Amino acid sequence: MLTSGGITNPSIHAALVRLLGKPIAECHALCVPTAQWGHPKCGPASVRGLIAGGPAWRHLSGLGWASVGVLELTALPTIGAERWVPWVREADLLLVDGGDATYLCHWMRESGLAGLLPSLPDKVWVGVSAGSMVMTPRIGTYFVEWPSAPDDRTLGVVDFSLFPHLDAFPQNTLADAERWAADIGVPAYAIDEQTAVKVVDGSVEVVSEGQWKKFGSQLPGMP
Repeated sequence: MLTSGGITNPSIHAALVRLLGKPIAECHALCVPTAQWGHPKCGPASVRGLIAGGPAWRHLSGLGWASVGVLELTALPTIGAERWVPWVREADLLLVDGGDATYLCHWMRESGLAGLLPSLPDKVWVGVSAGSMVMTPRIGTYFVEWPSAPDDRTLGVVDFSLFPHLDAFPQNTLADAERWAADIGVPAYAIDEQTAVKVVDGSVEVVSEGQWKKFGSQLPGMP
């Protein structure tokens, strides 16, 4: 479930519950704050907000899960897969917050989580902003904030790119999205805070009570 702002409306909520196969109150989540460390506007206070399910994260970690743990990817290489892999396997889903997608991509690879994903076909991934963009082939230089990023390439788990926060910020207008899409080289969606893109076994569905636009070749779920 790739979102811009999280589980922000009843349509996205219902789609997530269908993915999980049970109510949110019965699900055990792991939240991943790692992308925040790569973005200059994030830091200790915002990471705490995610973990505590603060008001700004009411649509992600604050939804009323049975439990919420923390999976900090930068720590995983130092503790051994025998410890952290069971945590991931036992969770119902991963809640992956925003920040810088290239930084998150780097640590997904370094930690081993990226390599583990193919063995987790039933695990639900809920991304917000960079937590969604990391699953795409490219994010565009427009969204790279981490100074050490070698380029704008990310994991390519899905075959389209995402422009999040449509009209949420002055620099995220539809015109900005159109300029971004002209250089991205793959099909793409621009999505606002009331929109999610659900991907299951390669099948793509847009779930929205807001605004979104498709760029590039025809994708499933597109009108």
